[in-house]
Amino acid sequence: MIETINDLPENVVGFRATGKVTKEDYEKVLMPAVDAQSKKFNKLNFLLWLDTDVSNYTFGAWVDDALVGIKHLTHWHKVAIISRYDIIKKLTNVFGHLLPGEYKGFKTTDLVEAKKWVAS
Repeated sequence: MIETINDLPENVVGFRATGKVTKEDYEKVLMPAVDAQSKKFNKLNFLLWLDTDVSNYTFGAWVDDALVGIKHLTHWHKVAIISRYDIIKKLTNVFGHLLPGEYKGFKTTDLVEAKKWVAS
C-alpha cells in the first residue's frame, strides 16, 4: 500500500509504502500526485519512505516506478529514499549519481532529517 505523507512542505511530495505495494497503488496514489507536483513546480522534490521490504513490490509496481522516473526524468530535483535497510540507503547514494537531480538515502531513524533535506 502507498499512502501520501501530508505533513510536508508544499514543495515536497511524499509517500509511505507499507505491506504489499501494487501497480494500483502507483496509478491511484503516487502517479497523480507526482504529475500534479511536476506541473505546479516544474521540478520534483520527492520523498519515499519504504516502510516495507522491497520484495513486497509487485512486478506491476516496479514497472510503474520506472515509468514515473522516466516520465519526469528532467524534473527530479531532490529525492529522499528512507528505509530501515542499510543497502537501500547505500544503493540510493550510489545510483543517485547516475540520474538527474540529487538523491540521498536515509535510515528510518533519520526521517525528520530526510524531510528537511528534501525540502531545502
